[in-house]
Amino acid sequence: MPRKCWLLLLSVGMIAGALASGSARAADGVGSADRRCDRTPTDISVEDNYLDFLVPPGLMPDPQFTDRPAKIQVHRVQPVYAHGRCSNVPSRAAVLVHGRSLPGTPVFDLRQPVARGETLSMQQALARAGIDTFAPSLLGYARSTRFDTGLDDPGNASLRPYLPDGSCPYPEGCDRSHLPFFHLDQQGTLLLNNPLGGERVAHSSNSRFGRTDVWVRDVRQVIDDAIERARPTDGKVTLVGYSLGGTTVGRTLYAANPVLPGSDAVIAKVNRAVYSSSLFGTPTEEAAPATGFTSFPTNLSVRSTSDATWAMPQDRDVACTGHTVPGSQEQMWNQLMEEDPVGRSWGGTDPAQPTGVNRTPTFSSYGWNSTVAHQQTTPSLVIDGLDDTTPMATPADSRALYDSLGTSKKVLVQVQCASHAMLWEGCSGPRCTPRTGKPYGTAAGRVWPGPHATAQAAITEWIKNGTFTGATNGRFTVDESGVAHPAP
Repeated sequence: MPRKCWLLLLSVGMIAGALASGSARAADGVGSADRRCDRTPTDISVEDNYLDFLVPPGLMPDPQFTDRPAKIQVHRVQPVYAHGRCSNVPSRAAVLVHGRSLPGTPVFDLRQPVARGETLSMQQALARAGIDTFAPSLLGYARSTRFDTGLDDPGNASLRPYLPDGSCPYPEGCDRSHLPFFHLDQQGTLLLNNPLGGERVAHSSNSRFGRTDVWVRDVRQVIDDAIERARPTDGKVTLVGYSLGGTTVGRTLYAANPVLPGSDAVIAKVNRAVYSSSLFGTPTEEAAPATGFTSFPTNLSVRSTSDATWAMPQDRDVACTGHTVPGSQEQMWNQLMEEDPVGRSWGGTDPAQPTGVNRTPTFSSYGWNSTVAHQQTTPSLVIDGLDDTTPMATPADSRALYDSLGTSKKVLVQVQCASHAMLWEGCSGPRCTPRTGKPYGTAAGRVWPGPHATAQAAITEWIKNGTFTGATNGRFTVDESGVAHPAP
């Protein structure tokens, strides 16, 4: 072969090799300087946004709030791609809905470090998996609007109960509660010295604060905001509901909602749903109890109430070594107080040294039962702890929810050594090392970090693929060592 031709072929081969090498590097997120991109997040970012709205007529139980301006706090944790996200990597988004007594930020972004580089933050785990997350604190919670004549008025905490004959001998008035966790006389037991100065006072609002559809309205607005900000590839979000948030998600996906029109359009914006430790079994529609609804807007709780989220039967508490991660309960309370600058200044006998209270709204709950679940077609993951003793959120309730869902694409995952605090629970000791198999969602040879890791891995897989261990349907249990098994 002439030398000139040989050199030409050599040059062509080198160019082709360089192009192939560059293509391979680009596929791995390396590429050339001007075409480089990332297939996986290089970091995460955290921000809080506020969504403004006017309270619609007839939505809140107390009509004085109609047409009042309000705002919803949305805590966002998103993936960051230093060189831009590669075009063939899908953008995904999830809206995470909190429950009755713990608002969005501490529930889904608990900033408690744990061993082995794990995190108790669901939002951070999802963001590192490439999922943009939006966790609202719904109306009446955290830094969202509470209203000056609503939860911001200490006089709207509960008064003493009516006497058995229905009379009220107290000049400031009396109260009733239609749910056992809305406690009476919290003005007397928690606020009398600080900030009330030794005297109970009359309410500026004489009604429960919210109802399920108040928060469905909030979730609808957050869905639209998440789609606009995250620009998910399929134009949809995954809804994740924790505890009472499961009821809110279920009602959001109820096509026949008679209170808020346009449910079909909302459902079309949701690709999948997750019910985590969800309550289940409320009436389909709001119905007044015979004794009347709760007559005050503000419920209060203290540190011990927050800690009780981790409760499980005593024998299981002993067997489930390390299920309470050291420092996690304190971190939860600290973040609750961080999100409630007014509540942290209340309580105790000395205003100069307040003990702090967690302020949450009273409400009527409805819209999540077998009738509602049966008409739903959104692919759904139901995940809970087998040691959860919370009324209406027990393992039996989760099985009933799974059985009732109308979609064929549904998975039930029930986790041993997990309580209602499954999202933040850990593991320590010999039980964390499986005798056979490997913990779901962890690398081979690693010990099980605990239920929080199972929940993070399961929800990540469901958001990305609509599967659990590759299955789109079925029942599974995760044992006390973190190994997943098909349930009988």
